[in-house]
Amino acid sequence: MSYVEIMTWAIGILLVAAALLTVARIVTGPSVLDRVVGSDVLVSIVVCALGAQTALVEGKSTMPLLITLSLIGFMGSVAVARFVARDRDYPVDFDEPEEVEEEWP
Repeated sequence: MSYVEIMTWAIGILLVAAALLTVARIVTGPSVLDRVVGSDVLVSIVVCALGAQTALVEGKSTMPLLITLSLIGFMGSVAVARFVARDRDYPVDFDEPEEVEEEWP
């Protein structure tokens, strides 16, 4: 076995292990944010795998796919972060009724 074949197998095994651990985190994540972070990490692992494949094959045909996946992963993370930040700015307590103070002239 040559050095390139050994590195290819090592990279493949590490990426598969990372993907399996990430899928386990997505399945068992206690909150929605854990699952969103897990899916973002999974997209990053796919981008890394495609980058490694591109480097090994020396092809340029996967570059648009890499850019598209990176953009989708980034936009998804930003959208979820904005949604969570907006949700935390206005906390709602459903247990207690809201008291309205009236001003008398």
